Amino acid sequence: MASLFKWLFRLATALVVLATLAAVSVYYLASRSLPDYDKTLAVRGIDGPVEIVRNNANVPHIFAKSDADVFFGLGYAHAQDRLWQMVTLRRTVQGRLSEVFGRRTLTTDTLMRRLDLYPLATRSVEAQDERTLAALEAYAEGVNARLEEINRSALGRGAPEFFLFDAPIAPWQPADSIALVKLLAVQLSGQLQDEVLRARTSLLIPDEGRLRDILPDVPGPGTAALPEYAALVPAIRQGHQTYGQLPRDPLSPFQPRALAGASNAWAAAPSRSASGGTLLANDPHLGFTAPAIWYLARLELETGGVIGATVPGVPVVMAGKSPNLGWGVTSSYLDDQDLYIEQLNPDNPQQYRTPGGFKAFETRRSIVRIRDEAPVTVTLRWTDNGPVLPGSHFDLGAITPPGHVAALAWTALSDEDSSLSAAMALMYAQDVEEAMATGEDFVAPSQMLTLADKDGIALQLVGRMPRRSERHESQGRLPTQGWNPENRWQGHLPYEDNPSFVRPDGGIVGNTNNKVIDRPFPDHVSFNWGDSQRIERWTRLMQGREVHTRDSFTEAQLDTVSFTARSLLPLIGADLWFTGEAAPAGTLARQRQTALTLLAEWNGEMNEHLPEPLIYAAWLRALQDRLIRDDLGPLADEYTHVEPLFIERVYRDIDGASAWCDILQSSPVETCVDIARLALEDAVVWLEENFGRDLGALRWGDAHEATHDHPVLGEVPVLRHFVNIRQSTSGGDHTLLRGRTIGTGRNPYLNVHGAGYRGVYDFADPDSSVFVTSTGQSGHFLSRHYDDLGSLWRRGEYIPMSLDEELARAAATGITRLMPAE
Repeated sequence: MASLFKWLFRLATALVVLATLAAVSVYYLASRSLPDYDKTLAVRGIDGPVEIVRNNANVPHIFAKSDADVFFGLGYAHAQDRLWQMVTLRRTVQGRLSEVFGRRTLTTDTLMRRLDLYPLATRSVEAQDERTLAALEAYAEGVNARLEEINRSALGRGAPEFFLFDAPIAPWQPADSIALVKLLAVQLSGQLQDEVLRARTSLLIPDEGRLRDILPDVPGPGTAALPEYAALVPAIRQGHQTYGQLPRDPLSPFQPRALAGASNAWAAAPSRSASGGTLLANDPHLGFTAPAIWYLARLELETGGVIGATVPGVPVVMAGKSPNLGWGVTSSYLDDQDLYIEQLNPDNPQQYRTPGGFKAFETRRSIVRIRDEAPVTVTLRWTDNGPVLPGSHFDLGAITPPGHVAALAWTALSDEDSSLSAAMALMYAQDVEEAMATGEDFVAPSQMLTLADKDGIALQLVGRMPRRSERHESQGRLPTQGWNPENRWQGHLPYEDNPSFVRPDGGIVGNTNNKVIDRPFPDHVSFNWGDSQRIERWTRLMQGREVHTRDSFTEAQLDTVSFTARSLLPLIGADLWFTGEAAPAGTLARQRQTALTLLAEWNGEMNEHLPEPLIYAAWLRALQDRLIRDDLGPLADEYTHVEPLFIERVYRDIDGASAWCDILQSSPVETCVDIARLALEDAVVWLEENFGRDLGALRWGDAHEATHDHPVLGEVPVLRHFVNIRQSTSGGDHTLLRGRTIGTGRNPYLNVHGAGYRGVYDFADPDSSVFVTSTGQSGHFLSRHYDDLGSLWRRGEYIPMSLDEELARAAATGITRLMPAE
């Protein structure tokens, strides 16, 4: 027995030793790729010394004698900290993810091949101006210098993920950076999904009035009645069928309709600033990932310093400031996509109908290689209107009749895309007027630029606006017949037609993705705006005081009061507050009364520590589902987020919208009060099942958890605890501190989309400007800079944003000196 125990002890000891050695080996290999920020390195491709000065937040301040060498330094710094992210984003836009991740990403790859974005980016290199092309080439050389250093010095392949997903890393090229800008356009575009949803809904609800309820226009004149989709495209199938949605995958850039893009930005002129200098605040919103898409950097250019948010892989400061100018970006919601239904030739399916007769598709075959599987060959097809998309994507099959295919027109599908040159010119602009002029070269993604120089402010829409015929059958709101010349784009509108607001008398400009202009079609900009709620709260905060400060701008950025809750709860609960007889404890009626009591005393603040935001969110979600489920059937699942304008129309009975309250499949005639009460009971039951019976003990933050998850390792057992960054957060779908919920799944309130970057710039005291990102600078999960900024971001704190070189050097925690190789 003693001998057996001795051998078991030896075996256990050996296993522990082996496990320890394995853990140490894994840590050693992974840590080899942690960058050394304090070193001197000889590299090829620079004309003089380059210094990359890092502070305690790991923000690089890059100094050199020429701009080309500065961009070389930025490329090197990006590759030091975010190489895996850069390579993965490049593979995404190339449609080559499956070479590394297998069949999981095949759908994403095939769709990206159909859009042809990378070849378009390659041809767009020639469209860049000389200064931008020089910057792109220098940046690529900087990235490649880091790759050469990794290979030469065996620096752990550059990132731990490369040990798990072994694939060769091609040298960086200028086209790669242009392609990543096009990839941003994919993430920020949602007009295609809106057209499909409107078409599918119109097939079930042919009544134009009811369609206007569930897919409401932002209030304001200028929208004419539209035809039924079934009249535009005869022989369409009617029903509840679903023909295919893109799978939700963290690696896919194709966002659901509700997560297509958002942002906030505003600026104050000296007349509205307590300090007498201009102010600007910006927080662009994208899907959360670990690391965040944003990377903070300072570039010392020949025209002066530039500091702000960059995207790894792209050599420009997307949002930031120089000594003379600040700029912020928000999604404009320009209608820059149109779907066309193309008729096939019944005698030759390789041809499609055009205004001049049938014409052969432009075709090309593309081979998608799949890890550990045989490759797949995809036939790519294009019409005059754009690439053909399969019916299995975006539910296009549900709106495409037999003998037809769907094609997409989109401004981002340009092979003369000079958007990167426009972004580069913005960094060099010295005042508002010069900055606005740079927008003429901007193609896609369309943005609202909020601008501030030392004396004034402006708001400018940038991006190509499609020119549509006044006789366009659907005004771009529904898919139309591609062979009808009146439906086809007729080029683009001149840049002068893009809305702009320059040095307004009121001294304040801003954008929350709201409707910015009211012009009739075809000069309308868009029918589908991204916000009708946050703008109300923003207007109140801006006009609530005569002058503003940096602190008042940060308070507005972090404001969690929901205008939506304040406006809708009195409507839907008008006949429920403090009514009815007392109910016994433990009953559903008692729980409903408790919920109403809590909401009656609530001020609409979506604070993570309160129960009321969760009760309110669950009630509104259940209410909308009850209102639309019997009319739309399974299509109701596509309405993943509450539409406040719809709820308001119903409960104010605008144009008879209260008809939604009557359940068509039941004999009684239900009132809106009945539906509100039933929905609240639904919400209470759901809350009890998922969070417990004590409504007063609920916390919004337990449900509204920010999910900065690693796109690849985020679901791997054990590893996910090291690579995912989860945080309890305040805010919600309709607050200025916007935390967009996922809208689906077991917990539809996960915070998956929001401000990955926040910046507030004060031109009266430039060194008091601040910024922050939602995770950290490093993409290496063993680095202390992987998530160090995330805790500040969650608490609503910032780090200094200074262009003072002496301050940068005084606060240096490491200096990388790149020297020209002899």
